[in-house]
This record gives sequence, C-alpha cells and structure tokens, in this order.
Amino acid sequence: MKRLSVLFALMASPALAASGPFFSLRNTDFIVTMAFLLFVAILVYYKVPGIIGGLLDKRAEGIRNDLAEARRLREEAQEIYASYERRQREVKGQADAIVANAKREATVEADKAKKALAQSIERRLKAAEDQIASAEADAVRAVRDRAIQTAVAAATEILGKQASAADRSAGIDKAIADVATRLN
Repeated sequence: MKRLSVLFALMASPALAASGPFFSLRNTDFIVTMAFLLFVAILVYYKVPGIIGGLLDKRAEGIRNDLAEARRLREEAQEIYASYERRQREVKGQADAIVANAKREATVEADKAKKALAQSIERRLKAAEDQIASAEADAVRAVRDRAIQTAVAAATEILGKQASAADRSAGIDKAIADVATRLN
C-alpha cells in the first residue's frame, strides 16, 4: 500500500510546474495531494482494502462454488444425455427387432394365406368336378329314363297292334321286370 502512495506522489509531478512553492497551503495541487494521501491513510486505517479484499475473496469463493456447481450440473447433464443415447440405441434395436419380427410374421402369414387359397381353390375345383359328375350322372339317368319311357311307349304301341290283351299284359310284366333289373 505504501508503494501505491509513493507512486501517486510521483505522478503528481505535473504539480511541480505550478507557480510558487509546492509545499504551500496556497498551492491547490499540494492541497489536493495532501487530501488524497489523507483519504488513502483513512482507508488504510479502517482496513478498507482488507474488507474489500475479503469481499472480493467471498465473491471469488462464490464464483468458485458456482463454477463447481456448473461442472457438477454439466457432468450430470452428460450422464443423462449418455443415458438417453443408450436408451435411444436400445429402443432403436428393439424397433428393428420388432420390424424384423413383423416382416417374418407377415411372410409366414402370407405363405399361410397362399396355402389356404390354394386349398380353397382345390376344394372348389373338386366340388365343381363333383357337381359336374353329378349333373352328368343325372343327365345320363334322365336320358335313360326318357329312353326307357320312349321304349316302353313304343313297345306298348307295337305290342298293342300285334298282340292280344293277354300277351300285352305278360309283355308289360316282363318289360317291368327287365327295367327293374337294369336299374338296380
């Protein structure tokens, strides 16, 4: 502190350019220098530099604490960020697995649907073939029945012209017996 006051006194050298003796109460530069030195002495006596230093130390400690808190918060934020990145990677992996599983299941279901469709088409074709065969058998049976009826009618007409009533009756019985044996 004393060095500081000596420095200020040396800086007052432009005051030496004033007229008259420097160490006189009539010299305003001397009065200002003395007032300044008295002010500095009062500040030193009441330990104002120590108080200011203490306040600055408290402020520096507060700043250090704030910096330490900021570092702690930064590290915590980095840990949280890393945690979220891990979670994101895990979720992405799970999503990829779900998509792959869904694709596999879709492929399996598509294959099942193709097989079911093929079986359905095959069943319908078989049913259609059965219906065609049944219709064909019905048509053949209808044609036979119609042929039999026509043959019976023709035979009745021919026999009616050629034979007597007794012969006709015996012929009809014989024809009915033949038809019965052929149909079974």
